[in-house]
Amino acid sequence: MDKKKRFTTGYGIPVHDDQASVTTGKKEGYTMMSDVHLVEKLAHFNRERIPERVVHAKGAGAGGYFEVTNDLSKYTRADFLSEVGKRTELFARFSTVGGEKGSADSARDPRGFAVKFYTEEGNYDLVGNNTPIFFIRDAIKFPDFIHTQKRNPQTNLPDPDMFWDFLSLTPESIHQVTILFSDRGTPENFRHMNGYSSHTYMWYSKENEYVWVKYHFKTDQGNKTLTAEQADELASKDPDHATRDLFESIKEEKFPSWSVYVQIMTPEEAKEYKFDPFDVTKVWYQSDFPLIPLGKMVLNRNPDNYFAEVEQSAFAPSSLVPGISSSPDKLLQGRLFAYEDAHRYRLGANHHQIEVNSPKHATANTYQRDGAMNVDGNSGNAPNYYPNSMGGVEPDPSFAPPAIEVQAIIDRHTRPTEDVDFIQAGQLYSRVMNDEQRNHLISNIAGHLVNAKENIQYRQTALFYKSHIEYGSRVASKLGLDIDKVKALSKLSQEDRVKETK
Repeated sequence: MDKKKRFTTGYGIPVHDDQASVTTGKKEGYTMMSDVHLVEKLAHFNRERIPERVVHAKGAGAGGYFEVTNDLSKYTRADFLSEVGKRTELFARFSTVGGEKGSADSARDPRGFAVKFYTEEGNYDLVGNNTPIFFIRDAIKFPDFIHTQKRNPQTNLPDPDMFWDFLSLTPESIHQVTILFSDRGTPENFRHMNGYSSHTYMWYSKENEYVWVKYHFKTDQGNKTLTAEQADELASKDPDHATRDLFESIKEEKFPSWSVYVQIMTPEEAKEYKFDPFDVTKVWYQSDFPLIPLGKMVLNRNPDNYFAEVEQSAFAPSSLVPGISSSPDKLLQGRLFAYEDAHRYRLGANHHQIEVNSPKHATANTYQRDGAMNVDGNSGNAPNYYPNSMGGVEPDPSFAPPAIEVQAIIDRHTRPTEDVDFIQAGQLYSRVMNDEQRNHLISNIAGHLVNAKENIQYRQTALFYKSHIEYGSRVASKLGLDIDKVKALSKLSQEDRVKETK
């Protein structure tokens, strides 16, 4: 018999029967603890589930490649971007953000858009969303924000009061809220949505000259979205429709692709820009910083096993290759720690040794040792400390990113709400959306916000009014609120607005 087809235990010992436990009798009898095959099956079954991701629990993934189509190597020393035509293997995962593992793909929720590039200089992870901005701009708010998107701690039910209370107390969220409740808030599927780095990153050259960049992945299939009615119908008829669509399209060799662009801002431009360019709640205007073509991402390989690749895939914005570094974005700075730490908890200290996460074209040489599931030989008899005189691996100063001058005052800097925080949400409503899209936005917001307490409705609607008078007025009318009261609240400072709506 072909040994590859032989049924064995986890240790490779042949199994002679898998349909009956070892017992003391044919019809009646006691099961024997000495049946090690039975014990192994039950014990492993009890441990099959690893903790689901706190966010991005429901997702789908695929393998593919990235190909450079435009030479931007004068801006970055990253080897995988060094020449036109260069291809780099990658793995991508798309997901909903707030829902549990069994939630519907059509939920009104941002979508995760994560890409792992297996470069020759190690793995580069770009961990973004399908929106160019986010709800908050300081990492200390992130646990609270996610708690409000989950379930009430008493009822274990979704809670509109929690949801809108936090958002109305966090005015910087208004731009993302406007996107979320527009048709853009529910992509048709993963193939028909764009992806964005959202955060600003640094690119630097071999001469250590640097620029700031944002990434845009534009779907070549066309950006398509769902209405609220279509999303609800899919949630009941096919809650896994986006997962199914991605897998089947690749299976049928209709390989989805994205054209990748960057916006580039010089350090001098960043100092003089009309708002903080590192504020993730705002976009850089393309009229100021046009999209520059970079390359093409193609997904052409389905996973052989979902758990092995998609569920165990671990993306972290701290995985940065030479030529690419972080920025002073406060939310990004927190993510540099939080994502990698989440993987250490969920998958273990050696999650980087899992095949989907391990570098394919570079060798990992660290002084980290031991830990659960260390399967790479644990570096053999090499020293486990540095510095050493035993011929161990050495740092290479030539890969150092450029030094950034910082003038610091160390404190918990509370950032005040400013008028500029409302401008882009208003522009999205008045200049970007058409009449039908505006109608859907108002209907979607009112249909959700109506379930919150009246004081929260007033506080949140005042923020819509502050963004654009028509925007706030229409929400107020739909909810049956006093428009004069909404207008008065919009003119208050955030602190006074909160006092008036307690």
